[in-house]
Amino acid sequence: MTRTRPRSSQLAVVRLRDLAAASVALSAVLILSACSSDNDGKASVETSSASTPAPTVSVDPAEAVRKEAIATYQGYWQEMEKLYANRSGADANLKKYAASAALKNATADAKRTHDRKLLNIGDVRITDTVVTEYDAKGKIPNAIISSCLDISQWQTVDAETKKPVTLPSNRLTKYLIVSTLEKWPEGWRVIRDEPQGKRC
Repeated sequence: MTRTRPRSSQLAVVRLRDLAAASVALSAVLILSACSSDNDGKASVETSSASTPAPTVSVDPAEAVRKEAIATYQGYWQEMEKLYANRSGADANLKKYAASAALKNATADAKRTHDRKLLNIGDVRITDTVVTEYDAKGKIPNAIISSCLDISQWQTVDAETKKPVTLPSNRLTKYLIVSTLEKWPEGWRVIRDEPQGKRC
């Protein structure tokens, strides 16, 4: 004989089952809501990071000065090559790179060379160039450059025949030179160029 549960017990079971189902459904809604909130938060962060500008790379002012001064000094010697290689000096634009004593001395020395019917042809090589001092606080910013000047491939030749002339065998062809540059409104200028009489 099968016993039948009282109706009140059946109702209690049904209510309990419904309550459990409702709890599960409510938990699912809360979980989905939380996930959605997390995703929204992440998306917001990603959008925010994407809109953040990339960090700017700062340029060291001293490094910029070093490069400018050295570039001017190299240009100075390129123009010196032109000045000494042509008796008229027409191809040279030394004033773009030199001023004061450096310009005056180079122009006078090139003229003496040409008056003796000589030219200097070939390449001047500059190595180990270092800015040893830089003063930005004075009335005119200035820098001192130390270099090794190699004139071994800069030949002195007869202006007519282009044949090399005999020079003293003990002369220095690679020597230390110290140069002073000033920053004028037009740019850097070599104002002094002083050979040190030392091999390098």
